[in-house]
Amino acid sequence: MTLDFNDSTEKLNAHEVAAWLRRHPEFLKQFPDLALTLVVPRDNGPTASLASYQLEILRDKNRELTRRLHELFANAQDNERLSVRTHQLTLALMKQTSAASTLQAMAAALAEDFQGDLVRFVGFTPAPELADADWFLHLPSDSPRLATFNKLLHNSDPVCGRLHPDQNALLYGVRAEEVQSSALFVLPQVGLVAVGSRDPNRFFPGMGTLFLRMMGEALAAALARFA
Repeated sequence: MTLDFNDSTEKLNAHEVAAWLRRHPEFLKQFPDLALTLVVPRDNGPTASLASYQLEILRDKNRELTRRLHELFANAQDNERLSVRTHQLTLALMKQTSAASTLQAMAAALAEDFQGDLVRFVGFTPAPELADADWFLHLPSDSPRLATFNKLLHNSDPVCGRLHPDQNALLYGVRAEEVQSSALFVLPQVGLVAVGSRDPNRFFPGMGTLFLRMMGEALAAALARFA
């Protein structure tokens, strides 16, 4: 069915719409997309305000798209830097000649290259060479002290965010109160690796854990050479 835009009914309806819009001048604020579809005459007069409104909506959308593009670009740069650092870490780990030196290289990289304020490694097997290292703690995998990590040990997925006070206390000891957020991952049958930060927003739930997984796998592969 073809509508006749010249019939009296259509004209009456159009007048009714116009009258309603005059009584509700803020209607387009609720439906900004509608303003973009209206055809505005190219002449001076009251219609200029609608054209300005359409232009402002387009500007807002452009600003939002620009902001999102900058965020994507910044994220891409961060991911590129992390990729390079993870690759360099993997090479450094594979060059080590003992399990102790491998763990030392890992701890140094997490503190320096990945900006961890406090790095901790809980090893399930003893490492006499690291007896004096304040970042290494030996605990058998069945130790009652690890009960608070049971869920993580069985799941093995990296965890980011604020840890339970008992977990903080075990990992960071007397410096536990300094740590406001942590990244924690498990090396099956090997131990736990934790990176603590004084910044509560440095590690947070929901952040990507791909690079943590990659670092964990690289460390596990490097240590397997000395098992």
